[in-house]
Amino acid sequence: MKRRQFVKKIGTGAALAGGAAVSLPLLSGCNDTQSQAPEPAATTTTQTQPTRRTIEWRMVTTWPKGFPGLGTGAEHLARLVEELTDGQIRVRVFGAGEIAAPFDILDTVSEGTAEMGHGAAYYWQDQLEGASFFGAVPFGFNGQEMNAWLYYGGGMELWQELYAQRGLVPTAGGNTGVQLGGWFTRRIDSIADIDGLRMRLPGFAQEVMRRHGGIPTNLPGGELFSALRSGELDATEWVGPYNDVNFGLHKAAPYMYYPGWQEPGTCIECFVNAEALNSLSSHLRRAVLYACRLANYDMLAEFTALNADALQQIRREPDVEVLAFPDDVMRAFKQTSTEIIAEQADKGELTRRIHRSFTEFFDKVSDWHAISEAAMFDARRL
Repeated sequence: MKRRQFVKKIGTGAALAGGAAVSLPLLSGCNDTQSQAPEPAATTTTQTQPTRRTIEWRMVTTWPKGFPGLGTGAEHLARLVEELTDGQIRVRVFGAGEIAAPFDILDTVSEGTAEMGHGAAYYWQDQLEGASFFGAVPFGFNGQEMNAWLYYGGGMELWQELYAQRGLVPTAGGNTGVQLGGWFTRRIDSIADIDGLRMRLPGFAQEVMRRHGGIPTNLPGGELFSALRSGELDATEWVGPYNDVNFGLHKAAPYMYYPGWQEPGTCIECFVNAEALNSLSSHLRRAVLYACRLANYDMLAEFTALNADALQQIRREPDVEVLAFPDDVMRAFKQTSTEIIAEQADKGELTRRIHRSFTEFFDKVSDWHAISEAAMFDARRL
């Protein structure tokens, strides 16, 4: 099948960007059944093909350049954009700090200094109220459920409405799956051990930690190893075994705790400057957003496979203990998380709608997964 035909099969929708209604594919379903016109028969007539202009874009990221999984995920997405546009759009990827500091990339793309950004929505919670719902919610969606909400549960439309305030069009560009609970320099035997704990973690989880006496902070990934070794941090979470081993976190802290209650299925986002996206033909707009969707599915598969490999490496480390959080810690964190998420309904009209959509879909998908995914996991342990 020709690439142009392939991309034409993507469904289209309406999105808000920069405050104006534009025609953009939301990619929230695959229900297009429109037939494709046959290609014209080849002829021997020589025709002069118009010269195509190559569009050069820049993508800024919150990750170190080339960092496995996340940095390479951004580069994979850039290659997909070039491939699906037949080379009409080329995206140059810049790592954290090359053009913008890791937590400044939202402004960089909003201002048009770069056309694309690759990060995680909870980094902008202070700038865009409700953004954390599209990154990770403690004890919330796993990766499969997050994709279901975004593509088929109304989440994508709300996400695009939120980011339109900054002249951006967001979409999912990856997912890490369930993360680790983190790396600790001391044991956690009860909820009392959280008091005074200095820990790096993002989003809503920061407030959960704070309410139990912890001292949360948010540092870029590249600073975590030195912060643990220097004593600046007592604990940190990052992603999972695959990424954590690459940062050497297993060499900086002896206790690895699970599960990743704070990030059960983290969506990695790609956001695009709305003006830059709207300047493209409808064909190229579809290709850019569909490249993001392909990258989203690819990353979840990659992390699932390589986290399993990295865990085996960690288990062979003689100085590392792999431990489950005590039950009282999990119960306390879950109760506090529930309270914090409920409070989001009072943060404003749009946040209220995001909260309602999230919780209603969560209740439905949890009911289904209780007798499907969760039940199957239980049966596999018999």
